[in-house]
Amino acid sequence: MGIQCSRLLPCCANSQVKASVLEAPDTEKEDRSEVTNWPAFREFSLEQLKNATSGFAVENIVSEHGEKAPNVVYKGKLENQMRIAVKRFNRNAWPDGRQFLEEARSVGELRNQRLANLIGCCCEGDERLLVAEFMPNETLAKHLFHWETQPMKWAMRLRVVYHLAQALEYCTGKGRALYHDLNAYRVLFDEDGNPRLSTFGLMKNSRDGKSYSTNLAFTPPEYLRTGRVTPESVIYSFGTLLLDLLSGKHIPPSHALDLIRDRNLQMLTDSCLEGQFSDDDGTELVRLASRCLQYEPRERPNPRSLVAALAPLQKDTEVSSHVLMGIPHGDATFASLSPLGEACLRKDLIAIHDVLENIGYKDDEGVTNELSFQVWTDEMQETLNSKKKGDVAFQQKDFRVAIECYTQFIDGGIVVSPTVYARRSLCYLVGDMPQEALNDAMQAQVISPVWHIASYLQFIALSGLGKEAEAQVALKEGTALEAKRSETFKHK
Repeated sequence: MGIQCSRLLPCCANSQVKASVLEAPDTEKEDRSEVTNWPAFREFSLEQLKNATSGFAVENIVSEHGEKAPNVVYKGKLENQMRIAVKRFNRNAWPDGRQFLEEARSVGELRNQRLANLIGCCCEGDERLLVAEFMPNETLAKHLFHWETQPMKWAMRLRVVYHLAQALEYCTGKGRALYHDLNAYRVLFDEDGNPRLSTFGLMKNSRDGKSYSTNLAFTPPEYLRTGRVTPESVIYSFGTLLLDLLSGKHIPPSHALDLIRDRNLQMLTDSCLEGQFSDDDGTELVRLASRCLQYEPRERPNPRSLVAALAPLQKDTEVSSHVLMGIPHGDATFASLSPLGEACLRKDLIAIHDVLENIGYKDDEGVTNELSFQVWTDEMQETLNSKKKGDVAFQQKDFRVAIECYTQFIDGGIVVSPTVYARRSLCYLVGDMPQEALNDAMQAQVISPVWHIASYLQFIALSGLGKEAEAQVALKEGTALEAKRSETFKHK
């Protein structure tokens, strides 16, 4: 193992008895990581967020407990193609809309590359929602406790706690020292694989609600006594995260401290880390965790002290996070595109036409359309006939007529079909009308949130509009959705 108990004990045991109170944060120190080119915080309408999340579709839920959670987090996409995370609070969580807006605006003033920044909110009727940057590469809990391809490397674990400490230091310097229920689900990974702290935790889950929803074994002792979260409580939770990263498991702090006192550190450290770190590095991290978990709040270090202690421990700083994490990045994401993905990449509209023609309306099968004999009218028959005519024109590559017929069908408003929107989108692309094509592709995604073809069509339309960065995001999204779809079919 990278740690030997006999060398660790004096340092750790001493930190249990005597922990120095370190200096307060230097709020005047310039923060070089502050984001300056980010859009200002804004208020969204409920309709905008409904559209962005495909009507708060279950397929777009990304929060830990799914739709059973009292406050649900959805992934979504705005009209400008920006990907977002939307937290929808329980309807009774914030009865005072003014108080909710004040809190949200305060958090929304923060801008830092160590945060998943809050970019907006919504307060309509009894609806309360927060909008933040979307982090596409899962949570620390996923990569640490439920990894699939490789365990997290030691250098990356050190980077996670360092970036997290920097995030807390920044928030403290901006007057937002309180963080509610800091845990491995609050640490997210951006498209480059860099760890970021969710800003959702800077607001309570409700005006009068609990600040901690985790098991009581992981809750700061003073919170159990008073029911109030303090800046020192956040440091205690940071200590539990240090234990998570050391062990690769969610070990209760009391049990971990017993292991340290009993010199039983092999039980504390992750066996996957064998040979990846020195005794000194292991000693320092265990010592730091012990200090964060001091029973007396005043004996715990502050965020600035954590940053100072973790900075010299950083390893492989020249290696990108996505490399350490084993996350596909940039061109590597598209290295194994499907035939459909490759056709989209080279913007081969005829090849895409053939794909849409071959699959027909199979992908409409999951879309709910309630029809009965009672609503079967001449008008409906005419609407369905316009779709049939559109299908014939589409098959014959008469794209102008197909647009006209599909438009009649869509305007009829009786049946909703993502395939019709996708087909008309392709017709618009052939006719060099990228904005109209983008609108239809986005509408197809609203109806069918996990349909990869809608994302692929958005890629081509965005490229035609000269929005290359947004186009690459859409292509990456389409690739991921298609891969997930293929994997699902394999297991059926």
